[in-house]
Formats: sequence, structure tokens, C-alpha cells
Amino acid sequence: MTDADAHTAGPTSHSFVSQRLRLNYLDWGNPDAPVLILQHGGRDHARSWDWVARELRRDWHVIAPDLRGHGDSAWSPDGAYMMPYFIHDLAQLIHQLDSETVTLVAHSLGGAIALRYAGLYPEKVRRICAIEGLGWAPRPSAPQPADRIAERWRQWIQEHRDLSGRAPRRYPSIQAALERMQAENKHLSADQARHLTVHGVSRNEDGSFSWKFDNYVRTSPPVDMPEAEVHALWGRIACPTLLCFGTDSWARDPRRTGEASHFRDVQVAAFENAGHWLHHDQLDLFMSRLRDFI
Repeated sequence: MTDADAHTAGPTSHSFVSQRLRLNYLDWGNPDAPVLILQHGGRDHARSWDWVARELRRDWHVIAPDLRGHGDSAWSPDGAYMMPYFIHDLAQLIHQLDSETVTLVAHSLGGAIALRYAGLYPEKVRRICAIEGLGWAPRPSAPQPADRIAERWRQWIQEHRDLSGRAPRRYPSIQAALERMQAENKHLSADQARHLTVHGVSRNEDGSFSWKFDNYVRTSPPVDMPEAEVHALWGRIACPTLLCFGTDSWARDPRRTGEASHFRDVQVAAFENAGHWLHHDQLDLFMSRLRDFI
């Protein structure tokens, strides 16, 4: 294979084991270059990063993992899709890559995971870019009444009970799944939507198609780290941090909410005419900003 071929070929799939689950990741080659990890968000998959990876592969050893329960990674047998498990999986991948430091670029749920990892292991992260990875609007930090706590737990149990009887949705064709993808994100071009759909579905025995992610990833855990502890972890991040958001998204400007103030060395970038997947919606602008940062 020539050097030109190496930089135009697709990624190779590999696996690692974390907490007894076999998890998948894509390797875009260039193993002598510094490691850069692209972490996708909820109900997404590693091939969502293909456009970004192609732009970076000449200068970086790009690794794109599938979260547990997503893409080509194993599903958790007990539906364990809570933040500690996700962080452990990322820590295990980085440990097995045996790289002194890594650069992290992460989206949504992946961004929340990456930011907490960077706070836990600040010595391991060279730079981090989080695309809308701060989570939903902060909940009240004051102690909640017992009835409200019980209601939240009961709701979570009922959601899991309901999902146990919910079969993955089946689409009669790739085209039908593609139309669902386009309805979900109207910013996508036709080529982007087809690419994400083709890599995001698997074919069932009857010939129909279903999304690869486990239905159990649809629920949010009833508890999480207290807000003050999350902010404390952000404050431990030692490297430069870039927080990105789309102005057409539900995400908020972390400068206005005060969340940016919890980081030691932070930059914030807003992208006009972009939704939650701003790295798809404004790829050229995002790549320009990311290259300047990393």
C-alpha cells in the first residue's frame, strides 16, 4: 500500500474488553502520530466521525470508539448505561492504547464522559474539545423531598420495565430508516444522512433493518454525581479546553450559565446555523476552529 492509499483507505475495526464487555473501536492508521480520540454521543456510532477523521488522519493517530450498547460494541446484559461505566470504558481504552497522553474530541454524552475523564486523569489529556457535552440544564443542588426522590426512582424503574417489552423498531428498507434519520436532523445533507444510516443499522433475519443501539440507552439514570462534584472535576482539567455549541441547538452558552468559569483554561465557540451535531452541520467551520485549537 502506498502512502496515498494509506490516507484514503477506510478505518480498521478492533476491540478491547472493559468490564467483561467486548467493545469496538475504529483505527484510522498513522500509528506513529499522537493519539486523538473521537468519542460519539448517545444513540450514535463511531462512523459519525468519518468526515472529521479523514481531515485529521494525516497528522494524528485517530481512534473512534463505539460506546457500550452502541454501534458494533456489545450491549450490557443488565442494561448498565450509567456514567461510571462509560468513564471506565474510556479509561480502559486509553490504558490499552498505551499512549502517554491523548487529545479528546467528543460530542454530547461522549463530551460529558470525556470531560469527567479529563478531570480524573488530568495528566493523560493534552487537549480536549467537547461539543455540547455539559449535559442538560443543571438540576437544583439543594436536597430534594423524599417524595420527589421516590418519584424519580419509580419512573426510572417503570421506564426500564417498559423498555424490556419494547422490540427494536424494524424498517422495511434502508430508505425507510434514512427517512427517519433525515426527520431527526434536518440540517444533514442527503449524503451525510445516508452515510450515518448505512453505518447505524444492522439487518435482521427477516430482512428488515434496526438501529444498532440498545433500547436501554434511552433512559437516564435516576442519580448522578452532585453538580458541585461535576464542577470540581471540571476544575481539575489541566489542559486547554474548547467548549462548542450550535446556536440552533437546545444547548446553552456556558459563558451565560457560568459553567465555563469552572474550567481553568477554557475557550467557547458558537456555531451559527448549526444544531446539536454541529460537526456535521458546519463541518468546514468546525474543522478550522478545531485545527487552530489542537
